[in-house]
Amino acid sequence: MIQSMTGYGKTVIQLPTKKISIEIKSLNSKNLDLNTRMPSMYREKELDVRKLIASKLVRGKIDFSLYMEITGEETSTQINTTVVKQYIKQLKEVVDGDETEMLKMAVRMPDALTTEREEIDENEWNDIAKVIDSSLEKIQQYRLDEGQTLEADFIDRVQTISNLLDAVIAMDPDRIEGVRERLTKGIADIKEKVDENRFEQELVYYIEKFDITEEKVRLKNHLEYFQKALKSDDSNGKKLGFISQEMGREINTIGSKSNHAPMQKLVVQMKDELEKIKEQLLNVL
Repeated sequence: MIQSMTGYGKTVIQLPTKKISIEIKSLNSKNLDLNTRMPSMYREKELDVRKLIASKLVRGKIDFSLYMEITGEETSTQINTTVVKQYIKQLKEVVDGDETEMLKMAVRMPDALTTEREEIDENEWNDIAKVIDSSLEKIQQYRLDEGQTLEADFIDRVQTISNLLDAVIAMDPDRIEGVRERLTKGIADIKEKVDENRFEQELVYYIEKFDITEEKVRLKNHLEYFQKALKSDDSNGKKLGFISQEMGREINTIGSKSNHAPMQKLVVQMKDELEKIKEQLLNVL
């Protein structure tokens, strides 16, 4: 079953002193383009997170965000009392002012506040890792749901092309007969006496240049192969893209060889359906 590269997953967990929110967004991209945002205290886990996301989501423009909101009384930022007192003392030497105002100025000075680097609590990180897994499951389900919608659209459009191909096949004998009649009439109009055997040989050669038997067979095979690939266990948008290119090649050749207005109209409709398929394939994993 195919998957879309578009997806979204979010999970929130409340820990004893903080609330953790995990948010993952995904859009289409030729390769894996992963961007992560995490608080500095969790940076040592970033490589593990990136590997996990890459293994689960494979491809796409992916934004991973880990948000942390402190909800308890804990804080890693402390006032550097000694430094602040020194600043106030120096300020008093410069100007005799209100101590409260001096304190406000002092705490804005360099090194007035210190932040202790928190070590990761492994038990806490294990809880966060479960939340990351949950968000990945949600975005994968989102991708599968989007993939089902895309698959239904592909099947409908491929069937339309197949129906148009059947119409091309049905009108092909009349088209070839029309070519034969035009050539025979053209010779008659110029009132030239020709060698009938030679004329028949040239006629066969000329009609062969307009023959689309191989293109009809190959296009039919490509349509069947495309539908088969849709049902494969893995989602391979690149493979489907290659098949659609081959479909386009055969459709274009039919159009260039047809030399028949009604058939060219059918070819234009096939091209239109194929272009819509190609546009949607850009979003398939």
